Amino acid sequence: MTLQKLYSYTRQAINDFQLIQEGDKIAIGVSGGKDSLALLYSLAGLQKFIPEKIQLVAITVDLGFGDFDTEAVKKLCEKLEIQYHVIKTQIADILKAKIKEGSFCSLCAKMRKGALTDFAKKLGCNKIAYAHHKDDFIETMLLSLFYEGQFFTFPPTKYYKESDITVIRPLIYIPEKDIIGFQNKMAFQSVKNPCPHDGNTRREYVKNLLHQLKKDNPKIKEKMFNAILKGKIYEW
Repeated sequence: MTLQKLYSYTRQAINDFQLIQEGDKIAIGVSGGKDSLALLYSLAGLQKFIPEKIQLVAITVDLGFGDFDTEAVKKLCEKLEIQYHVIKTQIADILKAKIKEGSFCSLCAKMRKGALTDFAKKLGCNKIAYAHHKDDFIETMLLSLFYEGQFFTFPPTKYYKESDITVIRPLIYIPEKDIIGFQNKMAFQSVKNPCPHDGNTRREYVKNLLHQLKKDNPKIKEKMFNAILKGKIYEW
């Protein structure tokens, strides 16, 4: 995927779901993985030529697992002229007691998002951009069905009254394979996830299941994604 195609996908999502308005100050949640770095590239580029005047800051939440080097992210932010912050937390220490009980992904995500939201608010941001892509929307739908007995996925945008902040997901139209292609084309360095459960989660199970289903039905992901959009099953 080229940089121009990345811009095109993102601009379409911004227009279709009214993700950005004049005067927005947007915190980009940056894990250091390929998805969040692609989001950095996209919003930094679009900022220069979309009609809306916006501000961008990039924020990484350091969970405290150790061996988490964000130098590559810092250099990319400098290149893209985006202010960058790393929040040091003790989330890993809180989670260690949960390791023997199995996956603690849900609790980890909740605390990580809380830390990001609090810091974004301190910086005066009114929006947070997450790098969930097309495959994430489909996988979340299946996770909710399999493990919660519900049928929904996260929305392209949602306002949270309790924190007075809006979450946006500008990469909703981009398949993961295109993001992988973009990373290969641009040759940017992503940060290794230090989480001990990385690659061994329910989401990874669903991802592998979809891969198997796609062998028999190559268009299955597209059909599921269309079902999400047409049925509006995302949780507002």
